[in-house]
Amino acid sequence: MAQRGRKSAADLAIVRSNSISAISRPSPPKELTTEQANEWLQVVNRMPADWFPRETHGLLAQYCRHVVSARRVADLVESLLSGETESSDWLGDFDKLLKMQEREGRAISSLATRMRISQQAQYSKDKKSGKPSRDLPHLS
Repeated sequence: MAQRGRKSAADLAIVRSNSISAISRPSPPKELTTEQANEWLQVVNRMPADWFPRETHGLLAQYCRHVVSARRVADLVESLLSGETESSDWLGDFDKLLKMQEREGRAISSLATRMRISQQAQYSKDKKSGKPSRDLPHLS
């Protein structure tokens, strides 16, 4: 017969063996390059173990591809600016690279927000306060 009423603290402190399960972090997909897989691991290891369920792995893989591509474009921009790369149409090449850089940045931002790994995605409206604290002196 079951005991009536609230459970005691001692009863609640008992850990049932079937209630514990290990949560493992997702491994990078095999189709990612080494650099992209390293980015995957860095992102996954910064977040809680259960942050990326299976249905988000495609988004995360694409995010890692865009991050690596953005680095490469940034290297090309730097190479062009430093004079390491010669160009017959310097301004045209520079403009194309900046457009590529902007596209990569927008893709990264969009994917990060959707996976809730950006600062904007983690922003809480509850923490927003436009009023000064009463504890702080007013500066006038």
